[in-house]
Amino acid sequence: MTLSLRSLPGLLLSAAVALVLALFIAYPIGAVLVESFVISGPMPPAKLKAVTSAALDAVPAGERDALVQRWTASATEAEMVEATAAAFTLAGAPMGWDRKAAYSDQSAAMAAALRALPEAERAAVEDNFAVAHIMLHKRTALAFKVREALGPEGFDALRNGTDDRWGLDHYLKVFEEPYLRRAALNSLLLAALSVAFTVTLAFALAYGINARAIPWPSLTRVVLLMPLVAPPVLIATATIMLFGRRGLVTHTLLDDWLGLIDADQTNLYGLFGVVLAQTLSFVPAALIVFDNSLRRQDGRIDEAAAGLGAGPLRSFLQVTLPMAWPGIKRAVVLVFILSLTDFGNPMVLGRDTPVLAGVVYDEITAYRNTPLAAALCMWLLIPSLLLYLALEAFGRRKSYAGTAGARAELPVPAVVRAGLTLTAGVVAALIFAVYGTMALGAVTRVWGVDWSLTLGYFTGAGVDVGLAGSGYGSSERWLGLVWDSVRVAGIAGPIGGLFAVIIAYVVERLRPPGAHLIMFLALVPAILPGIVFGIGYIVAFNVPFGIPALSLTGTSAILVINILFSNLFVGVLAARAALQRLDRSMDEAAESLGAGLVARFFRVTLPMLRPALLLGMLYVFIDGLTTLSSVIFLVSGNHKLASVAIFNHATSGDYGYAAAKSLALLGFALAAMGLVWLIENRTPALRASPRVRPTAPALVTP
Repeated sequence: MTLSLRSLPGLLLSAAVALVLALFIAYPIGAVLVESFVISGPMPPAKLKAVTSAALDAVPAGERDALVQRWTASATEAEMVEATAAAFTLAGAPMGWDRKAAYSDQSAAMAAALRALPEAERAAVEDNFAVAHIMLHKRTALAFKVREALGPEGFDALRNGTDDRWGLDHYLKVFEEPYLRRAALNSLLLAALSVAFTVTLAFALAYGINARAIPWPSLTRVVLLMPLVAPPVLIATATIMLFGRRGLVTHTLLDDWLGLIDADQTNLYGLFGVVLAQTLSFVPAALIVFDNSLRRQDGRIDEAAAGLGAGPLRSFLQVTLPMAWPGIKRAVVLVFILSLTDFGNPMVLGRDTPVLAGVVYDEITAYRNTPLAAALCMWLLIPSLLLYLALEAFGRRKSYAGTAGARAELPVPAVVRAGLTLTAGVVAALIFAVYGTMALGAVTRVWGVDWSLTLGYFTGAGVDVGLAGSGYGSSERWLGLVWDSVRVAGIAGPIGGLFAVIIAYVVERLRPPGAHLIMFLALVPAILPGIVFGIGYIVAFNVPFGIPALSLTGTSAILVINILFSNLFVGVLAARAALQRLDRSMDEAAESLGAGLVARFFRVTLPMLRPALLLGMLYVFIDGLTTLSSVIFLVSGNHKLASVAIFNHATSGDYGYAAAKSLALLGFALAAMGLVWLIENRTPALRASPRVRPTAPALVTP
């Protein structure tokens, strides 16, 4: 009993964590999957006949016969043709006439087809005519006549002639509808091109940094990672402002000044512009993967290959690349998923290049067709899964292993050094050009037309002095939405960081039954596109569990919760890695001295996990400022975010307002990073000794 009471708080905490993760991660994702199979539409003829026949049975027998006779006798020629065609369908008889011809022509052809049928089939068609006519043309009148007998659900089903059923109809539309088929092919093409360019470029940059083939590698790494904190569609917007129809380079320099091109014809709108924007946007993520992979390689292997006579090229192809294969696989899948689910860059730059993610956005925002959007989201996951399985199967029989060691001291050929340095310089120049363009656009009165300076985009006075742009509401043009984003992210950040540490503590220290499942749920958002998570929250929390009072749609709470749970995984991974390095006996000593679970966590474990806590908080906060793919479906008239406003400004041509908000968000992101750095470096932290002893470990102050 004593052991049971001591373990009870841990079990309760573990159950609470599992329940929260199931509610806000598993439930929305499951809701998307279920919604994708829901077909809301006209009833199939056979089912509509059954519903109509059941309603007719509710009419008294004598009255029913007279009613059916009166309704069928009053049928017009058009109604008779439609009813007879439906009767043929119900009887399973072939219709041998042109259903698109005039009703008079159809009537004659229909009579001939009816006479040509075998006796049994003709009788079946004639028997179905009356009910077919009623279910097509008198269904509403019948529904009101027997409303009390049918009940509310039966009344609505008969009157509307629609129902909800399960099926693959929404999945099959990708093959049946030309527009969706074109969007799917464009998505795959863009993903393939983005993978080719991004992975190659990121690997070259990571190799140059880790081989010391690029000058100032640490500074170069920082510059190349700058787009990680970029606000949404910043790169796509800057690309338009530089290379669009009114771009600084294409229109002002090459068209107006030099007369070399016609900027209306020669610009970066279209497929190439989208690939460029996606490459610059996704290089930092792939660079992190390769940087981590190459940094762990043991340089002694390269030196051994050189000692055996391998030249630089052969050593690279037979040693470096195979050792980096796990990182290459992860980078390929990561970039493929990011590109496949990106709708911001294609919608801003590729306006004649529809993609599935953009179709999902339109189906939700314009048509409220959630089932089709959910099915398209599932389609977005399938190619990524197949690619992952294919890469895992490729080279399965080969195994490359190594241990982290000293960096190789072998010199990189001068030509390679020059090429890598030039590549890094070009990418860094493009990144600086993006940020410089946004800074200039934020203070330029009318981009490409009037280059005079103004601060109206920051103050809101731009609306009164008639600055350019039209698309987005004037009430959302100043920086008020930036403060709303800071408030939402400021709430989600601390809660998300703390909850991430709690999850890691439960998994690594308490280790309840199902600990692996808890960890898996926490990591699911890391492998799912944000667009899936956003639609999941729409479906799951509109009327959760059928209880309208619990609805979160249209509230700021749904924004906070979505941002929080979609970014938990970084803090969880960091905290769990830290706990695996910390001495468990510290927690055991505190327990032996009578400290309860809460006291042990907040007074012993949490202080030692401060770096992981700060990292988790910072990641959630910055992503809350810049995220777009999930929250764009969750904002409402009363609760908006700057990231969504930036996207709308960019698509409507309000580049000044987009630039001003982007700079403001970037400023808050950098300020948050600076604050975390100050806290981490100026506040003493407790560390546990790495040595595990049976006695209580010592505390060390750095």
